[in-house]
Amino acid sequence: MLHNEPPPKTTLARILKTTTAGSGSYGHLLLEQNVSRLSDDDVSELRPYFESAHLDAREVFHAAARISLHPEDDGKGAHATYPGCLPPKTVRGLFGEVMCGLIAESYCLVGGKKWSVPIFLFREHAPVGRYIFDLVRDPERIKEVHGRPGDDFIGLELAEDGTVLAFIAGEAKWRANLTASTVDGIMKGDGEGKGTARVWKDNGVWNDINTALLIPQGIQQICDLLKLKDADGFARTILSLDEALLADSGPPRTDMILIACNRAATRTNGTALLPTVAPPADYKAGRPLQVVEVVLSDGEEVIDRLYASLWKTDG
Repeated sequence: MLHNEPPPKTTLARILKTTTAGSGSYGHLLLEQNVSRLSDDDVSELRPYFESAHLDAREVFHAAARISLHPEDDGKGAHATYPGCLPPKTVRGLFGEVMCGLIAESYCLVGGKKWSVPIFLFREHAPVGRYIFDLVRDPERIKEVHGRPGDDFIGLELAEDGTVLAFIAGEAKWRANLTASTVDGIMKGDGEGKGTARVWKDNGVWNDINTALLIPQGIQQICDLLKLKDADGFARTILSLDEALLADSGPPRTDMILIACNRAATRTNGTALLPTVAPPADYKAGRPLQVVEVVLSDGEEVIDRLYASLWKTDG
């Protein structure tokens, strides 16, 4: 199933305060929850986008595990439906990846391009497929699931005829508690020592992006899925992706980093933990870069309520 649900922009405008910054080829977007608690209506309005994002993977994983796409409460595998059956840590990662697409399709990011996400790549997560297959047959087999390799998110800028003009590749991170030192660990990787004497091993997000291929594997995966799902409707898109993969160059790439978190007690409104005017020296790729910080007052509760509501009519 292709992703075809428009983003709930009115809902986002109501629940998130927007602060934009940046210059030239760098953009910073700070989104802060501005309601004390998301209502049931807020969650219900977000739900269709998240269902659309996960439906392709749900079809694949359910079919592989031999369970219905929408099993009855007492049916085989009803306890093991994707994505709600996954461990909380895995679900929080999925939330960040969907948020990349939701934000790219909803806000004006660096470069002013109109991004679209024809399909999310959640089916490309073999450990989840194995986990659900096992869980259907043994409900006690609950364990952590490794994250999906590769880019967390890819969106496309399409011309009217479907030609790919550019693409955006995103890395998403969720943290329950986020401080400046936690951000350093996410972005710079492991470190030794304390304070200003700390030496970083450069194996974090900055290194991942700096060493990323101009045309990543995710482009091949999108191309394959469009051929499978709607080869005629996306013929021009598929052709331009094929050309890029054969040449290993173009269309131009924009990098995206999204960090979502609960608001720390010491973090005041309007405070960004990543640079707002220009990228730091740690970013060396030289491409357009969009940083997004999402600060939620009750993020873990929001994620749990949202994912528990997927494919349920009662919200």
